[in-house]
Amino acid sequence: MAEKVARENRLFRWVDERLHIQTLVDYMSHKVVPQHSHSIWYYFGGISLFFFVVQVVTGILLLLYYRPGADSAYESVKFIIAEVSFGWLIRSIHSWSANLMILAAFIHMFSVFFTHAYRKPREMTWVTGIFLLALALAFGFSGYLLPWNELSFFATRVGTGMAGAIPGVGDFLMKLMRGGEDVTGATIGRFFGLHVAVLPGIFAVLLSLHLFFIQRQGMSEPLEWASNPQLQKYRPFFPNFIMRELLVWLIMLNLLAVLAVFFPDGIGVVHWPLGQKADPFAPPPPVIRPEWYFMFAFQALKVLPAHLFFIEGELAGIIILSAGGIVWTLIPFLAGKFSSGKKPALVIAFGWAVLAFIVILTILGYILE
Repeated sequence: MAEKVARENRLFRWVDERLHIQTLVDYMSHKVVPQHSHSIWYYFGGISLFFFVVQVVTGILLLLYYRPGADSAYESVKFIIAEVSFGWLIRSIHSWSANLMILAAFIHMFSVFFTHAYRKPREMTWVTGIFLLALALAFGFSGYLLPWNELSFFATRVGTGMAGAIPGVGDFLMKLMRGGEDVTGATIGRFFGLHVAVLPGIFAVLLSLHLFFIQRQGMSEPLEWASNPQLQKYRPFFPNFIMRELLVWLIMLNLLAVLAVFFPDGIGVVHWPLGQKADPFAPPPPVIRPEWYFMFAFQALKVLPAHLFFIEGELAGIIILSAGGIVWTLIPFLAGKFSSGKKPALVIAFGWAVLAFIVILTILGYILE
């Protein structure tokens, strides 16, 4: 036993002499996490990160067989599902983890908002988090076309067509995304490049910054602690919080495995059957619906009248949604005056209004034809 401990110590010293990991061990052993009734919301950031790692691993495996192109994309996905060992399972895990990652990211964003964890000095943590969620949505949009089936083709045509409504640069953006006037094989090439190279590169940089900010600033403490120090209670980051985080990841892994095995094509409104190959000359399906995380924006544009005052309804909707997104991103700076321990009632009301807007319009999008 003593010999084993000595061997491990020699190994640790050898690694520490080269990587100085003792500094990291010392930092983690002194780090603490606030413990209170809302501590459960801390774990959703880690859950988002866990599903992102699953996305990277399964995405690399799918890349081994996927072939982008109008003549090969659909066939390669069909080959993955039908011929490759456990290919159907890898595709199912990739699809489920994408949806669960975005769901966890939305929950993480609203929990940060309602616990006011965005306040000074964590403004940039909030901003990088919002950009990460936007990139996650871009992952979903760019990946949706890659199977080149009937539904993804027409949904992409609608989605890219909405960009064309933007005055001035709309037509340029639409052609840039499509690689021409319409959705073709060139569009697959562009979306594939975005999905596997451009977006992951930007995401990795922003994620590193986001995690760096969190580690430097620590977890946010409740507002009430500033006026009542007796409420303050902390938990060691290592090993107590880390062990809990790993337990949550294990639960998520089991949930993901159950969903992927028993519902390989999704369930309910969350589904991704391969279906028929895209045919640009075929009539569009009677109902074209976006993914659930775009439904609120899609429905908001759908219910607007053809013209709103002197502006086209769709264009007015895009302007309103864009302005709302900018305000949401700048919340830490706009609500800065409330950072002295007071609960910002106006900001909270704005948060509930945004949440109700997303939930109600999403439900209406699936109820109404």
